[in-house]
Amino acid sequence: MKELPTTAKTVVIGGGIIGCSTAYHLGKLGFTDTVLLERKKLTSGTTFHAAGLVGQLRTSANITQMLGYSVDLYKKLEAETGLATGWKMNGGLRLACNEERWTEVKRQATTAQSFGLQMHLLTPREALDLWPLMDVDDLVGAAFLPTDGQANPSDITQALAKGARMAGVSIFEDTEVLDLEIDKGRIRAVITEKGRIECERVVVCAGQWTRTFAARFGVNVPLVSVEHQYLITESFGVPSNLPTLRDPDRLTYYKEEVGGLVMGGYEPNPIPWALDGIPKDFHYTLLDSNFDHFEQIMEQALIRVPALQTAGVKQLLCGPESFTPDGNFILGEAPELRNFFVGAGFNAFGIASAGGAGMALAEWVAKGEPPYDLWPVDIRRFGRPHFDTDWVRTRTLEAYGKHYTMAWPFEEHSSGRPCRKSPLYDRLKAQGACFGEKLGWERPNWFADLFAGEEPKDIYTYGRQNWFDAVGREHKAVREAAVIFDQTSFAKFVLKGRDAEAVMSWIAANDVAKPVGALTYTQMLNDRGGIECDVTVARTAENEFYITTGTGFATHDFDWIARNIPADLHAELVDVTSAYSVLSLMGPKSREILQAVTLADVSNAAFPFGKVRTVGIAGCPVRALRITYVGELGYELHVPVEYSATVYDVLMAAGREHGLANAGYRAIESCRLEKGYRAWGSDIGPDHTPIEAGLGWAVKMKKDVAFRGREAIARQLASGVKKMLACFVPDDPEIVLLGRETIYRDGQRVGWLSSGGYGYTIGKAIGYGYVRDPGGVTEDFVLSGRYELDVAQSRVPCQVSLKPLYDPQMARIKA
Repeated sequence: MKELPTTAKTVVIGGGIIGCSTAYHLGKLGFTDTVLLERKKLTSGTTFHAAGLVGQLRTSANITQMLGYSVDLYKKLEAETGLATGWKMNGGLRLACNEERWTEVKRQATTAQSFGLQMHLLTPREALDLWPLMDVDDLVGAAFLPTDGQANPSDITQALAKGARMAGVSIFEDTEVLDLEIDKGRIRAVITEKGRIECERVVVCAGQWTRTFAARFGVNVPLVSVEHQYLITESFGVPSNLPTLRDPDRLTYYKEEVGGLVMGGYEPNPIPWALDGIPKDFHYTLLDSNFDHFEQIMEQALIRVPALQTAGVKQLLCGPESFTPDGNFILGEAPELRNFFVGAGFNAFGIASAGGAGMALAEWVAKGEPPYDLWPVDIRRFGRPHFDTDWVRTRTLEAYGKHYTMAWPFEEHSSGRPCRKSPLYDRLKAQGACFGEKLGWERPNWFADLFAGEEPKDIYTYGRQNWFDAVGREHKAVREAAVIFDQTSFAKFVLKGRDAEAVMSWIAANDVAKPVGALTYTQMLNDRGGIECDVTVARTAENEFYITTGTGFATHDFDWIARNIPADLHAELVDVTSAYSVLSLMGPKSREILQAVTLADVSNAAFPFGKVRTVGIAGCPVRALRITYVGELGYELHVPVEYSATVYDVLMAAGREHGLANAGYRAIESCRLEKGYRAWGSDIGPDHTPIEAGLGWAVKMKKDVAFRGREAIARQLASGVKKMLACFVPDDPEIVLLGRETIYRDGQRVGWLSSGGYGYTIGKAIGYGYVRDPGGVTEDFVLSGRYELDVAQSRVPCQVSLKPLYDPQMARIKA
């Protein structure tokens, strides 16, 4: 028997399909000094009882690409290792039983087309030809993705493990990890029941055990265990080439297995498991079948597949799976502990994800960054609420129950709310606020007119939303009078210390080395020039900077800045989010309102655009930032939380004669689309440079100062770009754009929309997306084309622009 080594560069903990895939890919990258440890046997945790459906399409291009990598890997793995994988590329069929679902499916087909996948829309008759066992009386249509398939989870895992061994990776079963040795924030060793392994990096792929294990070292991994059941029938002549089938309106899925069917589903009332912890000896273990709970799924399945009424039942399998609060899995290096990597929480699609997730995680470990933007699954998307397991479980059970329900545009979660509240929450609720939630924060999305009988409640649809007119009112007030946005949820940091300027100058792409009182919009770049953060930086003292970023990016951006403070420079980063409320006073009347409540001179001459000042309002010291994200004269008022209600009341009283109104985040989105402001996580991110995104003006290339990403930007300026962000406006004012619609230039597919919405001032839908061409893209190339957008499989003509649709000269902002 091979002896456990005393040293290794990397230790992978967990021998399920994710751990084995990560080890396999580390070996392929030449990281042969890798050890994988499994406490019992490979696959014995939850992999062995996975259903094994492999679908590819997701709402993110990169996650779709990752799942496509899984398919490509599974095609060749058997030939490489000599071990069978059970892989069959028999395609995947998705059904639609009503018009709203059919609209969703058509939009999914457009998304697939945008991302380079073939998805064919079928009539009920055509669907029946592919899946003759089903009843199609209630079908409106179906979609077929021919490159989807199915696999045997245990076989694929064993093949990946053999491939890892072939590459030089060592795998040890029956070797439980007891502890980590950590000294001064650095991982020194893994302690196992068989000895100590000195190492530099740990990759935890321990499935449902990951949260508890990681928490011992201060690392937050938001997942919980949920019971999941599926039925296996006896053989009854099911063709071996039958596609996998998803019937979301009936909450069920199906795949062929040895002439029979596997059938499972996602019930709306899931059962959490292991509330008091996972039993010590849990391996190759199933839970007791719960026929009563499964009955609701079975009833739906019998209607769809009448043959199940007479098919013999081999087993009703019940096993726990780890699920997450947003239904996406978790990858990446933990922000709390360097060199502690996580791959977990795969929400019952770990088999589909494993090939690509293992590849991405291995590259992250090997190179210090993922191969491409993985924000939808990045561990840093979580924050403070996710440390509480009760909150995580509550939200996760909702996400599980929505696994097959309609994926509505603008849909909000309802569980675990309210959690984090602005001091103005009750005031705004009483005035008709309809709240959304981001990272636990309650944020007003729009305001109902209570006197007119409007109800502050979202009614979901793929057409015009019920709040369309209400947001139009708020948008009009932004453009013609003034509004207050409660943006207390902004993440806010202070960077302070002797070398604060040098640190910020290295991390920020724009010039922040300005006098005290200056305000700078800047990106923070990776070595490829990609945009890792998109922030506002106010210089508040010679040795202090105040940084503001988006609500959902609090953990990510804090981690990025902290990691990039050079070791030889002295500066400290502190999260002060909870110390300040933010009241954004925006609109052409905002100066008159602000001047009415302060003795400070807020004239344009005394307080120009791009400056920060402290002004007094009703006895409160208010940090005022003259900046805007809506394209109007305006001020972000950063107020100590204990003063926020007072300042709000004073502003509202002073603004009454000027038409001051409350407004929410959906009005912000409408206004920013008209003004051409970019949104991180959609329009810009690590895969996009400022040059590609039209933000080259915010990069200090004319200044002889080193900053991270400078060389990549210089290369791009010299050689040109292969994609460029542009604005698209359909000719038809009734078109609804949501993002991911396909962009056609002169009849050729050149990209997809990264974001979409409606501009009330121009009276049309607005979308943004990158025009791509391998031969290079210039402004002339973009503007010379004839464009169409594919919206739910229908081509619509549109106009293109590289300039803001509203106030391109910035006259209103600087007034």
